[in-house]
Amino acid sequence: MKIIVTGGAGFIGSALIRYLIEQTEHSVVNLDKLTYAGNLESVSSVSDSDRYQFCKADIGDTAAMKRLFHDYEPDILIHLAAESHVDRSIDGPGEFIKTNIVGTFVLLDVAREYWTSLPKDKKDNFRFHYVSTDEVYGDLGHSGGLFTEKTSYDPSSPYSASKASSDHLVRAWHRTYGLPTLITNCSNNYGPYHFPEKLIPHMILNALEGKPLPVYGDGSQVRDWLYVEDHVKALYLVATSGKVGESYNIGGHNENTNLSVVETICTLLEQLEPNKPDGITNYKDLITYVKDRPGHDLRYAIDATKIKDELGWVPEETFESGMLKTVKWYLDNRSWWQRVLSGDYKLARLGSDGQE
Repeated sequence: MKIIVTGGAGFIGSALIRYLIEQTEHSVVNLDKLTYAGNLESVSSVSDSDRYQFCKADIGDTAAMKRLFHDYEPDILIHLAAESHVDRSIDGPGEFIKTNIVGTFVLLDVAREYWTSLPKDKKDNFRFHYVSTDEVYGDLGHSGGLFTEKTSYDPSSPYSASKASSDHLVRAWHRTYGLPTLITNCSNNYGPYHFPEKLIPHMILNALEGKPLPVYGDGSQVRDWLYVEDHVKALYLVATSGKVGESYNIGGHNENTNLSVVETICTLLEQLEPNKPDGITNYKDLITYVKDRPGHDLRYAIDATKIKDELGWVPEETFESGMLKTVKWYLDNRSWWQRVLSGDYKLARLGSDGQE
């Protein structure tokens, strides 16, 4: 098949592309605008494949999206392109509205026009898979419950509100126009190639440099942590075997507080990188508590029963095994994150399509 992955230079998108090229026989088009978080070095291991192509474009550009569908004639579109950092959405929500809502609308409408023009066999097999987040459900608080696919939406941040809006658009395009859509809502991802502004890589890199490890509030916020390579296997399974019109929650079955995540990183670094920066006795001494984020949800937790029962997916990594792999990866791939921190990773964009 021909698969378009939007946001393919991002964290989850690049992991999905590596999986598709390395583990399947499908052809992949990586569609990415290459904003600050887009890094083509994250797909360098597969970019020489004759089944891989890169297209630099904005999902909000209707003419460019029409050309893309016309030129590549995809069988599946897996839509991951999004602004995703909650703190950035609080500081500047405009880009989140533009990309996450308007961009998704453009893709849906262009996909609908393309889909209606297909011959019956290709039309029956086409899929539009939208990748969303558990943050659309809001805050579980101290309820002890879990998010299911029937949980009411109650987003707390501009980011989660923009993703919730897109979920509703995708469902509307299915119910109104019959577009064969699928939605997945995932918990917090972690793993290799994660952009350094996110919690886990940020803490790893700060610790290695002897910088403070800032923890919001008292660090009691609970998240369900999902190893990114488990996630992309689930995405592929849903895109190829999921029931049209359905949504599937994808979780790691690994609830941990933010503080325990940071402490786990410190413990692993004590074992794997005992030579600390000058003046540092224990990595945990770097933990610093800072003012909490506005509207910070206390707890997210996924019930992934549906995807297990219907499609047979379960995560392979435990939190312990996934975190060990993640910390080791950052220690073994310093050049990747050093180039991100210095800004040199942007050089990989030059010449990718004749423009920056």
